[in-house]
Amino acid sequence: MGALSRCPRRCIPSCRMSSQRHLVTGANGQDGGYLVERLLEAGHEVHAMCHNRDGVDRLSVEHPVVVGHVADLADSTAIGRLVADVEPTHIYNLAGNTSVARSWEFPAETADVLGLGPVRLFDAAWRQTSAGRPVRVVQASSAEIFGDAVQVPQNESTPRRAVTPYGAAKSFAHDMAAIYRERGMHVSAAILYNHESPRRPASFVARKIVMGAARISLGLQDELALGNIDVFRDWGYAPDYVDAMIRIIEQPTGGDYVVATGVAHSVREFVATAFGYVGIDDWEKFVRIDPAFYRPADPQQLVGDPARLRQIGWTPSVGFEALVHIMVDAEMAALRAKH
Repeated sequence: MGALSRCPRRCIPSCRMSSQRHLVTGANGQDGGYLVERLLEAGHEVHAMCHNRDGVDRLSVEHPVVVGHVADLADSTAIGRLVADVEPTHIYNLAGNTSVARSWEFPAETADVLGLGPVRLFDAAWRQTSAGRPVRVVQASSAEIFGDAVQVPQNESTPRRAVTPYGAAKSFAHDMAAIYRERGMHVSAAILYNHESPRRPASFVARKIVMGAARISLGLQDELALGNIDVFRDWGYAPDYVDAMIRIIEQPTGGDYVVATGVAHSVREFVATAFGYVGIDDWEKFVRIDPAFYRPADPQQLVGDPARLRQIGWTPSVGFEALVHIMVDAEMAALRAKH
């Protein structure tokens, strides 16, 4: 189904014609979209779980060969039925809101969907595995599980000290992935650090910055309001991180992997790079620091050590400056097309 004869642009272990059946949750998100494309390029049968019918309809237009399903990680019955019906060989759990800021507004929902939701999926996968139909699972974990990290950079063994509802929920799911792995299931956790692309929603700071820089350079906006710009993050390119997840799921055994570039940059640097790329060097005149955008808790130094991931052949193809330029170019092109 959907078999293509060509390989993806970067050769990955799963790049072969096979009878693999992949289930992607959160298929309408940034990572889900890139992942679906990569799996189709590799010739796999792809099933996509979406939160609502609109999501399925969008996917059917973009990728007619993808089989769309409506389900919610908060619904154990629906998740169990979906996995039983599809009988996937591979599951990528990318579902759930990825906004740390939103987790402060809806902490209970965050705990349920991002903390308990993966457990519902693990349990359904375990039932299938126990019935003699083994399935491999990748859980999208997060650097937020480290919170105020006790070491920089962080690796797979770094103690977890979540300081946000988002981080706490992800940390619980991370623990449960390990428990199901000990039980005998092939489940891995991809500990994802910040990764961006032109597909990132406008509510995220990286996209907000490039949108502001582009609009200000074209005279469409006067200022950009931001929160704390002196925190450091390890930023990568979303398609590279999708490549990492595919490599991880294809390993002989499950495990935890930090997915990061290993290099930290401040939000201030991101702003300066984006504005400088559009020809604005005195960006401070256009940026207003608004305390309303400060988070109740915001880890200062999240930078990952991807040494284990590099051992299985992964390296990032896009550096920090190139990432910012890719995002600004996409923003400028979209604005010029409109105006």
